[in-house]
Amino acid sequence: MNPSTSWLNNFLFTVYPYICLAVFFMGSLARFDRDQYTWKSDSSQLLRTGSLRWGSNLFHIGILFLFFGHLFGQLTPHWMYEPFISAPSKQMVAIVSGGFAGLLCFIGLTLLLHRRLFDPRIRLTSHRTDIAILVILWLQLVIGLITLPLSFEHRQDAHAMLVLADYLQGIATLQPDASALASVDWPFRLHMVLGMTIFLLFPFSRLVHVWSGFATVGFLFRPHQVVRSRRLNLPAGHNQPRQPGAGV
Repeated sequence: MNPSTSWLNNFLFTVYPYICLAVFFMGSLARFDRDQYTWKSDSSQLLRTGSLRWGSNLFHIGILFLFFGHLFGQLTPHWMYEPFISAPSKQMVAIVSGGFAGLLCFIGLTLLLHRRLFDPRIRLTSHRTDIAILVILWLQLVIGLITLPLSFEHRQDAHAMLVLADYLQGIATLQPDASALASVDWPFRLHMVLGMTIFLLFPFSRLVHVWSGFATVGFLFRPHQVVRSRRLNLPAGHNQPRQPGAGV
């Protein structure tokens, strides 16, 4: 590896991840604090329903499965799941389930992107960032689907999965080893760089509404709301206030 390539590889997989994470968290916090009126998904359902129902449902089902699959699948240490499932078996589960979810997500996102690009009313009201983030997500899905045959080739030793998991766990523990990624195919590396870029762009796009989606889980643990009667406990002989709309 020549010096310029080595420098770029070190920047992309050692420095760039922390830049993206810092912007992701601090940018989201700053936008919530300063621009709460822009904190929304900007739904275009009122303009035209059409393929929105199928596209939105397929996209969200697929993307949620992929997000949590990547989160727990890659960040779970090997020693935690090794007593229950081998690395090659885990990789096959990831290929099959991730491939199915990725296909659902790809179909849904394609419908949404086509709708936003080729429906005149929706295109007119779309921001450039709306289209840009959909295109980036679409490319990320395509690259992710391209990695499936490559993962299948390494199904016997689960090499790619183990290397990528060790690298991402190193990011989480502030000990990234960018040199280890030299042994994996370029689509995996491109997939990770584009994924980091999505985190970088997250606070500046409509994707911020994802925070609100996760925050609604908190409603499951809130205490019951106490609703009191409108009838006041007044001293004896004091007339009750007349209710709005009551007859004379």
